[in-house]
Amino acid sequence: MRLSLSACFLMLGLITGPATAEQAAPTGRRVLALDYSVKRLAMVDSAGKVLWQRETKGSHDLHQLPNGNILVGDGWTRVIEIQPAQGGNAEKVVWEYDAAKQNRTDGKKVEVHAFQRLADGNTMIAESGPARIIEVDKDCKLVKEIKLKTVHPSTHSDTRLARKLDNGHYLVCQEADGTLREYDGDGKVVWEYEVPLFDKKPAGGHGPEAWGNHLFGAVRLPSGNTLIATGNGHSVIEVTPAKEVVWHLKQNDIPGVTLAWVTTLQVLPNGNIVIGNCHAGDKNPQIVEVSREKKLVWQYKDFKLFGNAMSNSLVID
Repeated sequence: MRLSLSACFLMLGLITGPATAEQAAPTGRRVLALDYSVKRLAMVDSAGKVLWQRETKGSHDLHQLPNGNILVGDGWTRVIEIQPAQGGNAEKVVWEYDAAKQNRTDGKKVEVHAFQRLADGNTMIAESGPARIIEVDKDCKLVKEIKLKTVHPSTHSDTRLARKLDNGHYLVCQEADGTLREYDGDGKVVWEYEVPLFDKKPAGGHGPEAWGNHLFGAVRLPSGNTLIATGNGHSVIEVTPAKEVVWHLKQNDIPGVTLAWVTTLQVLPNGNIVIGNCHAGDKNPQIVEVSREKKLVWQYKDFKLFGNAMSNSLVID
């Protein structure tokens, strides 16, 4: 099983009850996370002990591969696969790709905010700036390219997370456009959803005071509905193929928790949702698990190890 931020089914270990607001590193989950404010990528065990860590230059995506290696960004153009130190062997970068240098002919500035190791061994990379999705093989040779639709082009914000679906389509969070688009294998837009502002005016900032529709992540559910992390919309919404909102977790729906920039999503076998809560301040958890009834099941909060910019997290077991 590939354990990635878009995984809809993830086997987890011990499930604990809700952690208190004061609890720094609650037990019952192993967590892999990165925080660019403290420049740290780390894996912690269910008791909060650091199992492995390294410096990070910044990334908006993060995966643990089936072989245990970590696929992560190393700055805004480079993607690396890391083999963590184990069994006396030193940590090693076993694969890398630099979008600023490889498969470039247009001279455009580029940033990479999403990538995915595919079942065939190739790697999907979403390029903001050139506004394209490419797939490269293990030797970094370009094997596929599709162009992305952009209404508000932005080298930094054309995309956030993007995932190739089992049907060969691509589900792409296009932050600057405030729109989730699904492209078929030829690059045709077959479905799109503009994240609503819910009758509120946009407000600047990154914390709870902000407001917008800069979506970050999305998961296609087995039902055909789609879960969307609305970024500075401080919420998670579920929409049908007909674009009806059928579930909406709002900023203050979880007692004792304020959502800020909502980033990553995982859906557990029991239907609970694990949510990344970035820029919410040290009074709030960086990760929460909620039930469909919007009850807090578990949270992770450790402002000694991580900071206020935990953009990506992954609960693993």
